[in-house]
Amino acid sequence: MSDAQAPEKRRAPAKEVKNSKEGDERHDAIYRSVSDAIVEQRLKPGARLREDALADVFGISRTGIRKILQRLALEQLVTLIPRRGASVTRPTADEAKDVFVARQLIECGLMPDVARRMGEKEAAELREMARQERQALRSGQQSVAIRLSADFHVRLAQLSGNATLAEFVERLCSRSSLILAVYGHRGHLGCESHDHDDLIGYLETGNGERAKAFMSRHLKAIEASLSMVEEEENVPDLQQIFGG
Repeated sequence: MSDAQAPEKRRAPAKEVKNSKEGDERHDAIYRSVSDAIVEQRLKPGARLREDALADVFGISRTGIRKILQRLALEQLVTLIPRRGASVTRPTADEAKDVFVARQLIECGLMPDVARRMGEKEAAELREMARQERQALRSGQQSVAIRLSADFHVRLAQLSGNATLAEFVERLCSRSSLILAVYGHRGHLGCESHDHDDLIGYLETGNGERAKAFMSRHLKAIEASLSMVEEEENVPDLQQIFGG
């Protein structure tokens, strides 16, 4: 068949492509909103997430909400139970231990690479993140401090140059935020407020092995601070959390 005879491929109308892109962006924005609410503990571990309520709050279909909840479930931030629906994941004590074992293996192992790549610009960025974390904690913004602490660890992993492991660290830090929300103590993140600054100091001098050992102690201190006490499930006011 000649080129002239070949059937012309059907192209999606420009408006259809644009609407699809806008829909994806809207779903991404809702995903981030719910994810942030979980990490910042505005949505507590164990909280029920009704599809119809979320659809009303965000003004999209239940099908769209269902896709977002499935995505959050893949990140292990949400648990989906047949015939019961979705709820914010409540990590068990064993799961908490597994998360910190994984963090020990990965984050500690990345420190020598981070030390080799650390420059003045990177150190300044990390010190600013540590400052914001301390400020949030002093202001009583526990949930914000937990998120900022997670952001610090994720940024460290990204500076290693290993994008795959950095992405895994990001997931582990999200789960750690849930663990701290369930088992942590109010007004304290399980480590000393100057820990992150001390770690930056070792990295700045290129002492990767010292940074590796310090990171190990840092993570062990956080894990040791946890108190495994179960709480009852709660039903959140989704309109209050997302409506404002």
